[in-house]
Amino acid sequence: MGISFSGRTGRAPVRHFYTRDSWIDGRAEDQLAQVAGWSGMQSVAGFPDLHPGKFGPVGAAFLADRIYPQLVGTDIGCGMGLWRLDLPRRKLKLDKAAKRLEVLERGTDPAQAADALAAAGLTGQIGEAGLGTIGGGNHFCELQTVEETDGTAGLHKGDLCLLVHSGSRGYGAQIFDGLEDSWKAGFDPQSAAGNAYLALHARAVAWARLNRRLIAETAADALGTTVTPLCDSVHNSVVAHQGHWLHRKGAAEADRGLVPLAGSREAPSFLLALPDTVPEALSSVSHGAGRRYDRASMHGRVRKVRSELEALTRTRFGGRVICHDRDLLIEEAGPAYKAPEAVLADLTAFGLATPLARMVPLITYKTSGGQR
Repeated sequence: MGISFSGRTGRAPVRHFYTRDSWIDGRAEDQLAQVAGWSGMQSVAGFPDLHPGKFGPVGAAFLADRIYPQLVGTDIGCGMGLWRLDLPRRKLKLDKAAKRLEVLERGTDPAQAADALAAAGLTGQIGEAGLGTIGGGNHFCELQTVEETDGTAGLHKGDLCLLVHSGSRGYGAQIFDGLEDSWKAGFDPQSAAGNAYLALHARAVAWARLNRRLIAETAADALGTTVTPLCDSVHNSVVAHQGHWLHRKGAAEADRGLVPLAGSREAPSFLLALPDTVPEALSSVSHGAGRRYDRASMHGRVRKVRSELEALTRTRFGGRVICHDRDLLIEEAGPAYKAPEAVLADLTAFGLATPLARMVPLITYKTSGGQR
């Protein structure tokens, strides 16, 4: 079934918000150029965490006159939230805390999950299965400590934080897999198919935000404390923007004021303030360090011997990594990612962000093997 549009034809302008110092895979730049040639595309922005994806690059934003579900991907609503813990670092016992955080594997109690869905107005719109779980891939819940801060975001040196990276779990994939074939050419936003996708998309985004909050609350409860939200930013979504449709794939929302910039379990993360004063950046910014090596190639970079695998469960900061899935432990090892400091340097140079705090990982919780 064909769909006609009145939007622009030809190649959209591509803005690169990174320097030669950034480690950018040429395949990702090729994907940027390819997407710029899609029908109805208005503008494309690539950020310093850019790396290749399945249907288009990750670490980029795309403005079009139609809706391209493939630019959002299967994990609709995936994002990162940052919470401050009401627990001083001096009272934290690392090994005991690591053990207690294994409660995250169970997820939210079904009755509590049902109540949370009802409170969010999602009852009957999307299921409760999986609420409060992290998932596999690059998702995590990380206990961090603030090493540097200017104090403007309510953080102080030595504070403990939770950084949660998760999304809509299997629901986003179900939505994407259930679409009619015309998604390949983009949906007319006024069409029945376009409206149906946007409705499902909105539910998945709301579910993913709720999921991150429940993960943070479960972790805080396990540690015997409470949390205060600092920010939550979606980086896989499509939203109306200046009369068009803004797609973000691995690009955080710059119009929400604050976002976390995730490093890796061997690198710091940052809290960023975003002026959102560069129109060509499409109200978007990097969401993390970005992959340097894909998952398959990481298996050739780490020897699968006990000593090296055990080394991956400890970090240079003296932290712990909880991940009992051997493949995932290898695929998400620190060297798989770029240096977040280099990403931050580019964002700062282009006037896209200002760092407010630097946090280092203490415990990175991935999975005990059942969530892949």
